[in-house]
Amino acid sequence: MDRVIVVGGGLAGLAAAVALAPRGFAVTVLEARPRLGGRASSFQDAASGQLVDACQHVSMGCCTNFHHFCDTVGVGRLLAPQPTLYFQTPDRRVSVFKPDPWPAPLHLGRALASAHYLTATEKVRIGYGLARMLAESADADPPLKDWLLRHRQTARTIDRFWGVVLTSALNETVDRVGLKYARKVFRDGFVRHRDAFTVHVPTVPLARLYGDELRGWLARHGVTVREGAGVAAVQSPGMAMPGLSEVVLRDGTTVRGEAVVLAVPFDRVLVLLPPQLQADPFFARIGRLQPSPITSVHVWYDRPVLKLPHVVLVDCLGQWVFNRGQVGPGEHYLQVVVSAARPLRGLGHDEIRRRILDELGRLYPAAGAAAVVRSRVVTEHAATFSAVPGVDSLRPPQLTPVPGLFLAGDYTQTGWPATMEGAVRSGYLAAEAVLNRVGRGEQLVRPDLGVESGM
Repeated sequence: MDRVIVVGGGLAGLAAAVALAPRGFAVTVLEARPRLGGRASSFQDAASGQLVDACQHVSMGCCTNFHHFCDTVGVGRLLAPQPTLYFQTPDRRVSVFKPDPWPAPLHLGRALASAHYLTATEKVRIGYGLARMLAESADADPPLKDWLLRHRQTARTIDRFWGVVLTSALNETVDRVGLKYARKVFRDGFVRHRDAFTVHVPTVPLARLYGDELRGWLARHGVTVREGAGVAAVQSPGMAMPGLSEVVLRDGTTVRGEAVVLAVPFDRVLVLLPPQLQADPFFARIGRLQPSPITSVHVWYDRPVLKLPHVVLVDCLGQWVFNRGQVGPGEHYLQVVVSAARPLRGLGHDEIRRRILDELGRLYPAAGAAAVVRSRVVTEHAATFSAVPGVDSLRPPQLTPVPGLFLAGDYTQTGWPATMEGAVRSGYLAAEAVLNRVGRGEQLVRPDLGVESGM
């Protein structure tokens, strides 16, 4: 039985382990933190002891591999579909965005037509832009903002439509992204299948997705999980065994296998490799990926301040507000997500907190009258890679030129931007590469939703 060492217990590493363990591999997962889940997980709030998500993560119906992973390990029931979205502007007006029971892409036509924050002319412009975008080659990747301006979009349609959708989906602003992944967001998430649009929100803290059900599944399939096992280097076990299949922990101990799946964030890959590989063009390009930050502001009020389950904000500092409900006596919890949070760089937590609380008070009168029990600001400075034009040239495949070494992570070549779906796909693709190495070709990546519209 081949031994596989998975370095990193985030979604990519866990997906690789879940794919390999039932196929006869002895898998060991090494995770530096005292918990699983990586960036898509929770921490324990020191003030209350509650589990708090560093940032709220959601999926969509088009995320077939993420949902397959959740169903496989028994946590799919912890995701709640949200068939209705709510879009709010600073004047407190709300548009309900709900699909009709018609085939894609007609299912969202009436919802877009009723958006109060766009004029009739702007909606026609957006429809034209969408049609032209979908007609582009899937590999075309010029700067998106220039492309939009060439296709009759205005500053308002960019701010109030394209930016609203894409900043949340790609964790990047319209002026920085390329066309390729913007097109993918709209094609896969909005026009190919009626169910692709449905947002799924965890009903529990993200740490519960990596709790008893997952751990039980891993244990039943013989996966060894070692938390608090920080890795210092991946190296060759000796001249007699070419390639990289030995992992050195920070405490000096070593773990050996026939294969290593390196499933750490892209900004940690190079430092774990030998110097000669850090300079190799295959690996060096990873260091040219640019990070994009996410800031999440957590607020606990002494009373309910929002009736809706979540709100997408238009022309506001925050992009999403998630209503987590009552989490304790006299504690009603909201989380505000600011994607592509570079404009907040240089501001202290107190100033960020003040701006978000002021915005919530303007949007929701009950928030202005409520007392803040406590609040917390969390920023993930390298939350995702930035989907700049041509970024795919910097994304390596899962199969490396080094025997025994495989890569997993949403930054690798998955065909997806930096999402939970991309992370799971990368883990499945890394597992496919491991299987191919031993002559057991098998497709593990789940297919996309079937096309309803023919687009």
